[in-house]
Amino acid sequence: MGMTGRLSRLTAMGSGAGRRSAAAALARRVLERVGPDLADSSLRPGDVMDFAALHLPVPAARPPRGRPLRIAWVTTPPGKGSGGHTTMFRMVRALEDAGHECVLALYDAHGSRVGERERIIREGWPWIRAAVRPVEDGLGGCDAAIATAWQTAHALARFGTNPMRRLYFIQDYEPLFYPRGTEAALAEQSYRFGFRMIALGQMVAGHLGREMDAPCDVVPFGCDTDTYHLTAARDRSGVVLYTVPGAARRGFLLNTMALEEFHRLHPDQPIHTYGSEHKLTFRFPVTSHGRISPTELNDLYNASRAGLAMSFTNISLVAEEMLAAGCIPVVNDTADAHADLANEHAVWARPNPGAVAAALGGIIAHPDPASRATAAAASVRRGWGPAQSAVVRIVEEEVFGP
Repeated sequence: MGMTGRLSRLTAMGSGAGRRSAAAALARRVLERVGPDLADSSLRPGDVMDFAALHLPVPAARPPRGRPLRIAWVTTPPGKGSGGHTTMFRMVRALEDAGHECVLALYDAHGSRVGERERIIREGWPWIRAAVRPVEDGLGGCDAAIATAWQTAHALARFGTNPMRRLYFIQDYEPLFYPRGTEAALAEQSYRFGFRMIALGQMVAGHLGREMDAPCDVVPFGCDTDTYHLTAARDRSGVVLYTVPGAARRGFLLNTMALEEFHRLHPDQPIHTYGSEHKLTFRFPVTSHGRISPTELNDLYNASRAGLAMSFTNISLVAEEMLAAGCIPVVNDTADAHADLANEHAVWARPNPGAVAAALGGIIAHPDPASRATAAAASVRRGWGPAQSAVVRIVEEEVFGP
C-alpha cells in the first residue's frame, strides 16, 4: 500500500474523538518521517480530493422557501483574533439572524481538542450561537455546507457526501500563498470542485476568472466602524505595524527593512507593533504590544499617525480599519491591493524599503495631521451589512432555488 493509502487508513480509524486524535497523531508521525514539506501541510494526504473523480449528490427536491435551514461552515480551527475567521463569523451571524441554524465543522489536519477550540470561539466571538464539532461529525442533515479555505474545500468534498448544496466562501486567492508546488496546485484544484463560489471582493473574483475561468458571486468588503473609529482628539505620532512573520504575503521582511530606514531618518518617532505573541527582535527601538483586544487596537491606531498595511494578495482589512481610526496606512502599490481599496487617503508605495520609508516619512511630515485623520475616518465603508445581506441571499438562493 502507498503512503497516501496508509495515511488514509490511519486518519479514518474509529469514530470517537479519542480515536480520531490518536489517528491524527500517528499520521503526523508518519508525515514527519516522509519529509518537512508534507509534515507542515495543513491537509492530510488521505483527504486530498480530485475534482475529476468527484460525484457529490444534491437533494432531489428543493425545500419550501421560508423554512429555517441547517448550514455547516467547514473551517480550520481559529486562533485568537484571527481576522479571516472574524469575517467568516460575521457571515455566520447574518445567517443566524435570518433564522437559520449554523454548525461550525472544524477541520484540523493534525488533530486538536474540539472542546479547547470551542472555548476559543466562545471567548473570542461570543455572539456566535453555532454548535462546534469535528467535520467528520458535523455535516449530516445539513441543507448546505460552506467551505472557507482550500483545505476545507477538500474536507467538504471528502466528508460532505450526503445530498446537500455546497458553497465556498473565498476571502483570498490562496494559490498565491505558496511557491509553485503541491499546496498551490491543491488550492487551485479546490476551485474546480463545482461548489458555488462567493468571492470577497474584486481581487478574488478577478483571479478566479483569469486563472481558473471560474464563475463566482461577488460580495463587497466592509469595515467594522463600530470598533474602529475616531476617539477623543489627541496628539498623534509614529508608526504602527501588524506583525505576521509567518505570512509572506503580509511583507514582514519588507516592513522590517522599511522601518529600519524610517527610524534612521526619523529617530524621534515611536514605532509600535502588535499581533505576535512571540517576542520579536528588531535592530531599532520598538514598543511591542503583543496580542491586544480590538478596543485597545483602536486606541493604538488613534495614537499613531501612520501604519503599515502591506498585502501581496487580497487587501488586508487592517488598511481600512486604520483609516477609520484616522491612522494613515501605507499600502504596497500593486494591482491586487488596489482592486478593493479605492480610498484617496491611503498612501501607495512601491514595494521596496526606501519607497515605503519615504511614504511613512511623508505622512509624519504632513502639516495638518488632525484634519487629515478626520477626513480619512469619514471616507471608509460603514459596516459589513451589504456583504452579510448578499451572503444570506446567495445561500438561500442556492438551497431554495432562484
